[in-house]
Amino acid sequence: MRIAGAQSAEKSGIKGVKRPFDPNIMTLIQGVFVEEILWKKETYMAGKLYLCATPIGNLDDITLRVLRTLNEVDLIAAEDTRHSIKLLNHFDIKTPMTSYHEFNKVEKAKYLVEKLRSGVDIALVTDAGTPGISDPGEELVRQCYEAGVEVTSLPGPAACITALTLSGLSTRRFCFEAFLPSEKRERQWILEEMREESRTMVVYEAPHRLVRTLTELYEVLGNRRITVCRELTKKYEEAYQTTFKEALERYETEEPRGECVVVIEGKSFEQKKDEMAKSWEEMKIEEHMEFYERQGIAHKEAMRMVAKDRGISKRDVYQYLMEKKD
Repeated sequence: MRIAGAQSAEKSGIKGVKRPFDPNIMTLIQGVFVEEILWKKETYMAGKLYLCATPIGNLDDITLRVLRTLNEVDLIAAEDTRHSIKLLNHFDIKTPMTSYHEFNKVEKAKYLVEKLRSGVDIALVTDAGTPGISDPGEELVRQCYEAGVEVTSLPGPAACITALTLSGLSTRRFCFEAFLPSEKRERQWILEEMREESRTMVVYEAPHRLVRTLTELYEVLGNRRITVCRELTKKYEEAYQTTFKEALERYETEEPRGECVVVIEGKSFEQKKDEMAKSWEEMKIEEHMEFYERQGIAHKEAMRMVAKDRGISKRDVYQYLMEKKD
């Protein structure tokens, strides 16, 4: 269905999409229902939330699409307006701003969603990087989906991805841990989970807490290979491969500086297999059998599984059990 006298959404840009709908300029085509007309009205009136990735250090990393969007939206929601004004001034962007941060994210998100529903286009920016990655943006996105407000993400810088690709460690499978929680029990629980993680892990940390975090990771994970990245994309960017032990020795005489991203080698499948085999060896064969049979596994199948776990033949397991029986 075409709307007489109206530009298509694709050609009109951000402002054109929300132009008020006027049924008087519509050319009705056979088969168009009133419900569809009303739906079109809602679509053309609604605003959109734009998640705009901004540089993590080097202003040249901003994309042309983000610059255009920041100029064309009605409002910019910024994690710290004092920080973001420097970016806007650098690119001569005059769009008004409002604050949206960790301490007002729930109530302010409700306000922003109402603005969006009334037809206001809003760009969300974080202090650095991609909104929603380790920042309050995820709450606003969640509320937008609940309210039926359209959301789009404009790709760009993200410190976790930049550090991962720079690390020299495996990038095929990875997980992002952001900043480890400050609450003691939750932090210990996350560390225990990380102990068995086979994927490459990415952790954020502030310089004044880096030594404490590296120490805890070393104590729980052992002396893994890591890459410490700091001041990413900036003049004094540094990324160096090391181990937990070597990094801690370095920081005995050198004070950490700049926001850091630590990329950590996951536990290898070979190491997991060796640890599992060792745990079986510490268990008697009859206890090993009982472990599987308690799960409802048939006796013969349990024998096969025990033999596989221990790297011995099924006959060896059978003979052992017969000898114990006698």
